[in-house]
Amino acid sequence: MEQYILLIFIALGYLCGSIPFGYIISKIKKIDITKQGSGNIGATNVSRALGFKCAFLVAFLDVIKALLPIYIASHYISNEWFMVLVMMSTSIGHIFPVWLKFKGGKAVSTVFSSILYILNWKAFVFLALWAIMLKLIKIMSLTNLIIILLIPILFWTESHSIPYVSLGIIYILIIYWSHRENIKRLLKGEEKRVVK
Repeated sequence: MEQYILLIFIALGYLCGSIPFGYIISKIKKIDITKQGSGNIGATNVSRALGFKCAFLVAFLDVIKALLPIYIASHYISNEWFMVLVMMSTSIGHIFPVWLKFKGGKAVSTVFSSILYILNWKAFVFLALWAIMLKLIKIMSLTNLIIILLIPILFWTESHSIPYVSLGIIYILIIYWSHRENIKRLLKGEEKRVVK
């Protein structure tokens, strides 16, 4: 029975993850974010086109859209490997949204939803560390690429769960893959700074 419930929540996670809040909010502001800057629908590109307030709203909604199916699923699914699949489905939906011809964001916000679920309030300590690193490094993509390396360690110290540590490793691969163009620009010294 739990296998069938899993399929339902994987589908729900994917569909919720696919909601392109960056695109929707930019459209409300009469801007097509896919034609601005990097063309990405994530909060970083929104910040360049519409400013910090809109970017914060996009990031917040992207976290919530992934967190909702994860928390609902946790009340029906006890198997941690199954929960890993549900959490992954939200990020896959964000990167490959069905509503935008499978061209979406980079999954940083949806990954944070899983961090919030697994670490609980300690996720905000992680968020504070991320903010400090961003202030020092001043490049969003590089900050994300560095801090994501901590996730398997944090998942282990909090849960001692092999499935969740495995999820942390998978998230490293996902984030590095979704940031592949950023990595190329970083290597060339061409990546833009997002804070002064």
